[in-house]
Amino acid sequence: MFADKQIIMSGHPMNYRWWALVLVSSGVFLSVIDIFIVNVAIPSIKEGIHATDGDSQLFIALYLIGYASFLITGGRMGDHFGRKKVFILAMLLFTSASVFCGISQTPLQLLTARFIQGIGAAFMVPQGIALIQILFPEHQVRVKALGIYGSIAGVASVIGMFLGGLLPDLTFIIPGWRLIFLINLPFGLLAVALSTKFLKESELIRYVKFDYSGIAILTVSLISLTYPLIRGRELGWPLWSILLILGTLLITWLFIKHQKRILASGNEPLINVELFSYRDFNIGLLAVFFYYMVQESYFFVNTVLLQTGIGMGSSKTGIFFACQGIGYVVASLLSIHLVGIFGKKVLQVGIVIMIIALVFHILVLETKPVNQFVLMAVLFFYGLGCGSVLPSLLTITLRNIPTRFVGAASGTYSTVQQTAIAIGVGVVVGLFFNEIAGDKTLFNYLHAYRIATGCNIIFLIAVAFFLWLMPKEKQINN
Repeated sequence: MFADKQIIMSGHPMNYRWWALVLVSSGVFLSVIDIFIVNVAIPSIKEGIHATDGDSQLFIALYLIGYASFLITGGRMGDHFGRKKVFILAMLLFTSASVFCGISQTPLQLLTARFIQGIGAAFMVPQGIALIQILFPEHQVRVKALGIYGSIAGVASVIGMFLGGLLPDLTFIIPGWRLIFLINLPFGLLAVALSTKFLKESELIRYVKFDYSGIAILTVSLISLTYPLIRGRELGWPLWSILLILGTLLITWLFIKHQKRILASGNEPLINVELFSYRDFNIGLLAVFFYYMVQESYFFVNTVLLQTGIGMGSSKTGIFFACQGIGYVVASLLSIHLVGIFGKKVLQVGIVIMIIALVFHILVLETKPVNQFVLMAVLFFYGLGCGSVLPSLLTITLRNIPTRFVGAASGTYSTVQQTAIAIGVGVVVGLFFNEIAGDKTLFNYLHAYRIATGCNIIFLIAVAFFLWLMPKEKQINN
């Protein structure tokens, strides 16, 4: 790594670093927006491209599988080839894939483009985090910069939900749902142009080796689990779908053996299995897994219920979800400070808030007519719970990991996070669609919603249990 003075280009004032922070944050901004914007626009996309329910699940799942499979490798590519170079190329890949999403004519074309888009995000996002470490070597300033970076991601989620509702309702030369992808083009090109001109390259670490076979096995494992979970339900669970799901166990076992063999040979595996010797880390990952099983499936089933079941407009749905996002941003800003005082209790309270809010979701959405102001309040309340949990979940999971493992642990955490989201979409949303198959009445939509939301409540109870197992500490250093 090079010193901070080397980063500051001659003739640039010290606040150059903060402008550079904005540039590198564009990666996480676009990657987060593309998750939430699609969540809210799913019904419009499905109708516009004549997709099935399974296709609509895969629009989200394949993006996340591409992201999860290449995330760790994306970080190492930056070490080997240079953070700036990889960031710019990944931004170009992400932007190009976004354009192909926007002009897709068939579900297969859109699914392929979404998978490539996820790979672009996997190579783009880690560079931003690493460049922040270089740009801000002073601890206190770096903490502030990371806080801004996290806040930008939070704002992106709110904007994504709002635009996901607004854009499909626009009357334009092309169908409005295509704009949710094409809107990335000007922002992506602007980020590339400014990054090319203003960002300085990082020091190269040429001894980095890549576990290409590990990437391939992990990707096959994720697809062999998620794809049959989604397609199998739609096709009546043919034999191939059952065999693929069972085969995932074998593939996962082979992946673990492969990672152990690479570690024993003295090379760097994709996922360092030594991490799993730390009990707190394992418990934390289980909490992370069940939490993220809920995150995207929550948005998906609520979007379909509100728009397709109840008949609410896309724009109004986006505004409702923006209330949830505002609650998240408010709570996240407060929780970071409160966790330093009360520790994991803040996260436990957040989980309780989320569970109570989900119960109220069911009660409010079953009233006729739905009181929109009460629904906004419930969504805001749910956002407060999310914001109390999410910002510090990484901190408590990694807090007892030795410094030499922190990078590998962060990559593993992110991989589990994205994998859990994809599986949650497959399982919870699959249950939801299974219950409404063949009967598109509002009564059946509400019945399916109760089952899916009940499943998410069980997952949150599991999160609360694993948080309870975590050792008690009065203070968690953020």
